[in-house]
Amino acid sequence: MEILEFVRKPWPWYVAGPLIGLTVPALLLIGNKSFGISSSLRHICAACLPANISFFNYNWKREIWNLFFVAGILIGGFLATHFLANPEAVQISPQTVADLKALGIRDFSGMMPADIFNVANLFTLKGFVFFILGGFLVGFGTRMAGGCTSGHSIMGISNLQWPSLIATCCFMGGGFAMTHLILPHLMKLF
Repeated sequence: MEILEFVRKPWPWYVAGPLIGLTVPALLLIGNKSFGISSSLRHICAACLPANISFFNYNWKREIWNLFFVAGILIGGFLATHFLANPEAVQISPQTVADLKALGIRDFSGMMPADIFNVANLFTLKGFVFFILGGFLVGFGTRMAGGCTSGHSIMGISNLQWPSLIATCCFMGGGFAMTHLILPHLMKLF
């Protein structure tokens, strides 16, 4: 039972960080594989779409390990949510709570602010902006950068790839700009 309690609590950065970092050499040693999540959507489309689209016309079966990896993430997330959930409230810094309250966010009961991300907002203008438009921008940026934050920031930088460093700096800059320049104005609209 002691192990179960250990797994339920948030892990400190000095444990979780090295474990994430060790995936890079592990994947390289196992079979010269690259870590990344966004490419799995391409593999799913290549497997399921019989259309003759050049972007999806490749041997996706060579990358099937990536689909199993993503399936493992989904299954692990489900198991963690339903069987290993920490009963304590998510701890958020008081400064972050104050900043979010200034933006009109009041519900801090989950991992994401329910004032923005809930099913009731899905078919509203707010839902369109945050779910549809935001999702499109994330997908477009991922495709334009040639990968996602995990692929570039974890795998690419550790392999000393200059484009990954540039992409990661752009991801961070975009996140800062969204948080400090765009989000306050969006929250005033809704």
